[in-house]
Amino acid sequence: MTDTPEDAPSKSHGRLSVRASLRPRDLMEEPLHVKDAWRAKVITLFPDAFPGILGLSLTGKALDLGLWALDTIDLRPFGIGKHLNVDDTPAGGGAGMVLRADVLDAALTEASLGTPRDRTRWPLIYLSPRGKPFNQAMARRFAACDGLTMLCGRFEGVDQRLLDYHDVEEVSLGDFVLTGGEIAATALLDATVRLLPKVLGNQASTEEESFSHGLLEHPQYTRPAVWNDLPIPEVLTSGNHAAIAKWRQAQAEAITKSRRPDLWQAWLRRKA
Repeated sequence: MTDTPEDAPSKSHGRLSVRASLRPRDLMEEPLHVKDAWRAKVITLFPDAFPGILGLSLTGKALDLGLWALDTIDLRPFGIGKHLNVDDTPAGGGAGMVLRADVLDAALTEASLGTPRDRTRWPLIYLSPRGKPFNQAMARRFAACDGLTMLCGRFEGVDQRLLDYHDVEEVSLGDFVLTGGEIAATALLDATVRLLPKVLGNQASTEEESFSHGLLEHPQYTRPAVWNDLPIPEVLTSGNHAAIAKWRQAQAEAITKSRRPDLWQAWLRRKA
């Protein structure tokens, strides 16, 4: 017998708040949710891929402290038939397999429980090479939401009807193809979670890094003062903060102009 969405397992990472549910749960196994924490829900065939690197360093500490929460929803139990198939051959022929709309719809229905319908408060994202390129502005937009749900694709992709029906936002990590969306989802979450309040500790650091003001970041230096006969630029040890700021701005502009002409032209247009 095929499992129903109500029976589909999911994993929670981080501390969670007690919430009303139609399904019983083992309070000895599931941690409690911190109320109103920013939340990510990830639909994937590989739930054990999470939290992965997100469970380490500052994002992992923030997860443990309940500053954000992560739910993984295993797609397989929503599959069809004895073998819980989640994909089928492409309509019209062609290589590979396509994730079924009915299977994904059941998983998305499960993921939508307890989330706002308003996409501006809770985006629904499909990681796809043909999506809109992910950037810092998008990370800031996601961080300002209540949370988000991500669909990690596999095989040749997802039935287009599912994307259209659920008004799914397609997001691309870059002009290359991965075997699945899990790595892209991890990168998107890392870029977003670090912008949440208190995650980094020093929020000012996010205001000075690459892309925050449309430019790439200036070079950074630290001790020792001289390494391999290479000294730290003298201006950085001068104590003249105005001169340091001017130097950093000039370096950021020069690096952006040289390495990312597209960003440089966009910055010039905004400046004008």
